[in-house]
Amino acid sequence: MRFLLSLTVTIVLSASASAAPPKPNVIFILADDLGWTDLGCQGSKYYRTPHIDKLAAAGLRFTDGYTCGPNCQPSRAALLTGQYGPRTGVYTVGGIDRFDWKSRPLRPVDNVEKLPLDRKTIADVMKSAGYATAMFGKWHLGQDPDHHPAKRGFDEAIVSMGKHFDFNTQPKVNVPKGAYLADFLTDKAIGFIEKNKDKPFFLYLPHFGVHSPFEAKPELIAKFKDVPAAGGHANPTYAAMIASVDESVGRIVAKLDELKLAENTVVIFSSDNGGVGGYVREGLKKSGDVTDNAPLRSGKGSLYEGGVRVPWIVRWPAQVKPGTTDVPIIGVDLLPTLAELAGARLPEQPLDGASQVATFTSGGLEAPVRDLYWHFPGYLGAGAGSWRTTPAGAIRSGDWKLLEFFETGKKELYNLRDDLSQKTDLAKANPDKAAELHAKLVAWRTAVKAPMPAKNAK
Repeated sequence: MRFLLSLTVTIVLSASASAAPPKPNVIFILADDLGWTDLGCQGSKYYRTPHIDKLAAAGLRFTDGYTCGPNCQPSRAALLTGQYGPRTGVYTVGGIDRFDWKSRPLRPVDNVEKLPLDRKTIADVMKSAGYATAMFGKWHLGQDPDHHPAKRGFDEAIVSMGKHFDFNTQPKVNVPKGAYLADFLTDKAIGFIEKNKDKPFFLYLPHFGVHSPFEAKPELIAKFKDVPAAGGHANPTYAAMIASVDESVGRIVAKLDELKLAENTVVIFSSDNGGVGGYVREGLKKSGDVTDNAPLRSGKGSLYEGGVRVPWIVRWPAQVKPGTTDVPIIGVDLLPTLAELAGARLPEQPLDGASQVATFTSGGLEAPVRDLYWHFPGYLGAGAGSWRTTPAGAIRSGDWKLLEFFETGKKELYNLRDDLSQKTDLAKANPDKAAELHAKLVAWRTAVKAPMPAKNAK
C-alpha cells in the first residue's frame, strides 16, 4: 500500500513537472541612436520598416518608452544592471574633457567609463537560471579582458562598433569581405539561436546601426532616392541604415518561425537614446540634423523627450496580446522583468527598475506605479559653442515632467499628456506641482547618493 501511494505521488509530481510551461527564450534587440519616430509604426512616412512594424502589430507597443540616459553609455549601463547612473557612476560617454566645460559655471562629475566589476548583469541573472547567453554588437562598457562581455555573464560575445564596413571585432573573428556590420551581427545571432534551439536562451543584439558614420548598403540607399521627405525625415543613407536594422529583425523572427520557437520567445526591440535631430528646431545648429524626433522636443543628448523617449516593442505570442499601452517603461526595468520571465533570483545589488511582466501580459491594465528619474551632471556639446545639455536632472511623475538645470537652478514643468512637445513651461503657472516634483527629485538624489557638479574654480 505504501509502495502504491509513493508511486501515485511520484506520477502526480512527474505529471505536474511535465505540465509546467517551458521557460521563454528572450531576445533583446537594441538599435543605436534610433529616434522615437524613426519607424513606420511610430509614425514615420519616409522610413520603411515593415518587419519592425509587423513585430509591433503582433505585440505590445509602448508609446511612453524611455531610456535612462540621453546618450549611449549610461543607457547601456542601466539596461545591463537595472541601476540608474548614480549607482554605477556611468553618466555619459567618455571623460569629462570630451567637451570644453572650463568656460562654464560648473565642473562635471567624473564619469566611470567601464561597468564596475562588482555589478551583476542581466546575462549573469539569466545564466544563473539555466539560460544560454550571447551578445553580438556594441558593448561600450569596457573592452579590456576583465570588462569584456565574455566575462560579464555571456557565454558567447563578439564586440564591434565604430564602422559599418571594414569593421573590427573583439575577439578577432573571420569577417567576410565587404560585410555590412548589421548583417554580420545578425548572422552570428542566428547561429546562436540554431545552436541553442532545444534549451532556453537569452540573446542580446545591440546593433551599432544607426549610429554615425552614416554608411549603408548602396542597394538600400537607392530605394530611398526618390522617396519624398516627410516630417523631417529625408536622408536616404540614414533610411537605408534603418532598413538594415529592420532586415535584421525580419531575419531573426523568420528563424524563430522556421525553428517553431516563435510562440514562446519574447522579442523586445528598443533604442539606446533619441535620434540625432531636433537641434535645428531648438536653434542649436543651423543645419546637419540626420533625422527629426518631432513632435518631441530636441534629440540625443537632451533630457527633453526627444533625447530620452524611445521605441519599446514586446512580442510574445504565448502571453502578450497585440495592442498599445501608455504605461511608462524605462531601461532599468529590463533586468527585473527578464528575471521574472526566467524565474531567476534577483542579484544582491540595489535595483531601480520594476518588473513589467504584468504589463506585458495584461496589455497595460496592470502596471507598476512609480516615478522615473534622470541625472546628468555634465555637458554635451552641439557644436559652435552651443549645448545639447548642460548639467541637469529630471523626473516624470504621472503625466508631469520637471527638469532642473543645475547651472542656474531653473526648473521647467510640462504636462506631457497635454503638451507632448514641451512647448509650454508651467512652472510659474503651477508652482505647487513644480515644488512637489522638485522635492521628489531632491529626495531621490539623496537616496541614491547622486553626486552634483561642483562650482568651477576658474
